[in-house]
Amino acid sequence: MTPAAAMNSNRYFPTVRGEVRCHELMAQHTSWQVGGQADYYFRPCDRGDLSQFLQVLPSGTPLLWVGLGSNLLVRDAGFRGAVICCHGGLTQLTQLEDRGVVAEAGVACAKVARFCAKAGFSGAEFLAGIPGTVGGALAMNAGAFGSEIWDIVDQVELINRDGRIQQHPTGAFKTGYRWVELLPDHWFVGATLKLLRGSEEEGRQRIRSLLVERSEKQPIQTSSAGSVFRNPAKDHAARLIDQAGLKGLKVGGAMVSNQHANFIVNTGNACAWDIEQLIACIQKRVEAKFGIFLETEVRIVGDRL
Repeated sequence: MTPAAAMNSNRYFPTVRGEVRCHELMAQHTSWQVGGQADYYFRPCDRGDLSQFLQVLPSGTPLLWVGLGSNLLVRDAGFRGAVICCHGGLTQLTQLEDRGVVAEAGVACAKVARFCAKAGFSGAEFLAGIPGTVGGALAMNAGAFGSEIWDIVDQVELINRDGRIQQHPTGAFKTGYRWVELLPDHWFVGATLKLLRGSEEEGRQRIRSLLVERSEKQPIQTSSAGSVFRNPAKDHAARLIDQAGLKGLKVGGAMVSNQHANFIVNTGNACAWDIEQLIACIQKRVEAKFGIFLETEVRIVGDRL
């Protein structure tokens, strides 16, 4: 697709205020920098705009919700449906006096961590190590440094296919390690985080310490999607991959990171197929050596060429 092929499509959605683009190359919107075209790519102005888009979108249109494009592999033939990008639109972040904060789905987790520290709350510092947005973190119960986001969630807000927004308590959801039982055709648009009062300076220091630890252990300066595989019970995917001798293994332009074995990096010319084939190769080799099948943490969506 040439740059001219991606065009503004608001004429098809005249009541929508945000930008709608058609034939949008998803490689521009994923941290792996791979992925084919999406039929529609929508960035809402706010919740009301998102609600309006869902109301006028033809029923049955497949939906893919993205934030910063981490933890996501879009295949080379793209996504036949509408991609909704919350980052840049659903970005409200509000303090609730001494009770915590409300964060919309498009707010980067790292920004939430800094906001909470500045407001004198403790308990959200670990969010600085999650390379995604609140919406994605809620959908998969993302975590870092031994903590998970649902540990601090008080209630959530969801939008359904008809564009209606509803609040739900945390008790309405079953959660586990990198897993949430989601309601069909409902998506997170925000959450209230219940936190404890703490020291602003201690919070800032904790965030700095965690980020130094992350930079020492993870290839954060490369094009990756975060951890690729879930940790199996009582073990670590990175250890198994490393012990299987797979660091540095390449398929096309995709490579197992030499710094952290649970990261696959785009060395510069990878396509989605390279990454998917490397994922399959890792799974096969680790299972052959240890009898453990590694389940993916990243979402793989779209069509193969």
